[in-house]
Amino acid sequence: MASHRKSRPTGTRVAGIRTPALATAALTSVALLSQSANATPEADDKPSLEEVEKKVDDLYRQAESATDKYNAAKEKTAKQRKRVDTLLDDVAQRTQKLNEAREELGSFAAAQYRTGASAPDTATFLLADTPQDYFDQTQLMDRMTGRQKVAVDDYITQQSETMEKRQEATESLATLTESQGDLKTAKATVQRKLADARELLSKLTAEEKARLAAIEKEKQEEAARKAAELAREQAEQQQAQEEAAQRQESGSSTSGSGTSTSTAPADSSYATKAEKALAFARAQIGKPYVWGAVGPGSYDCSGLTQAAWKAAGVTLPRTTYDQVNAGTTVPLSQALPGDLVFFYDDVTHVGIYIGNGMMIHAPKPGTYVREESIYYDGESSIHSVVRPA
Repeated sequence: MASHRKSRPTGTRVAGIRTPALATAALTSVALLSQSANATPEADDKPSLEEVEKKVDDLYRQAESATDKYNAAKEKTAKQRKRVDTLLDDVAQRTQKLNEAREELGSFAAAQYRTGASAPDTATFLLADTPQDYFDQTQLMDRMTGRQKVAVDDYITQQSETMEKRQEATESLATLTESQGDLKTAKATVQRKLADARELLSKLTAEEKARLAAIEKEKQEEAARKAAELAREQAEQQQAQEEAAQRQESGSSTSGSGTSTSTAPADSSYATKAEKALAFARAQIGKPYVWGAVGPGSYDCSGLTQAAWKAAGVTLPRTTYDQVNAGTTVPLSQALPGDLVFFYDDVTHVGIYIGNGMMIHAPKPGTYVREESIYYDGESSIHSVVRPA
């Protein structure tokens, strides 16, 4: 009977025991799994270059957002400090007047003491916690001379106003402390985001940095192409407007008295101011981006646009999210040199348009003020265009 038994295939299970072939494979698998479980993260766990680029860009944007908060807190702190100083000076002056009024009342008390007069009790009044209540209770005012009444009225007025100003100064000091806290928090956030970005970039190899530079170059080439398209579109639009104006002028001259009059463009005043703003901006090219800076040696994005338009006699707010509301919004296709171009949904970046799809801006930490396509971070990054004057 044994000769009729079928031989078992190599590697099948016998009574729960694997044959050597399967056992070897199983042990190998277990060993590999064990190594995978115990191994430290290797190259497979390293983020891709595209992920690093996106993360760094996000960190820079977060830093810009925090910079705007820093700028707003800094501006608020400066205004609040000025207000506190004014209030403290006012309190000091009122306290001096209060002391003078107290001294005058004290002179009445001294005179009463020397003459032995029994009324009115000015000394008791000066020691009272609530002078008005004291008068109500003792009817002191009815027993005072005209000069004494004037002195007491002045003292009460000075005391009331001084107390009000002291309270106002106390509240302003509390607001100042809060603003200083916001300023410190925003500053720490900016520094942390920039440090995180630097750390990510520092881990790149020379080859990866070269590849990252190549990716950036491709983005710039695409941005330049988009800028050229916008320039053509704007040129065609301008030509159409000029032809329409010529036809209108021709029609007016033939149907009128035979003479035509030319009028200056409606935006001539704006063009003059914009030219001054752009001249200033161009003079800043090559200066470093420094967050929170407003010149003259360095700028952040909104610090540059604010300074440029200030040179043209136009005062802009300090932050991007305030500047975006400081003018008239216009379509991108109708953007004129001098207009402000804002970026991202949270309006955290701004540049000054120079025409042909290009702008001057202070891009981000580690860079310099430069001319660049408004499509430098893609068409979707453009938020709006605002004409500030």
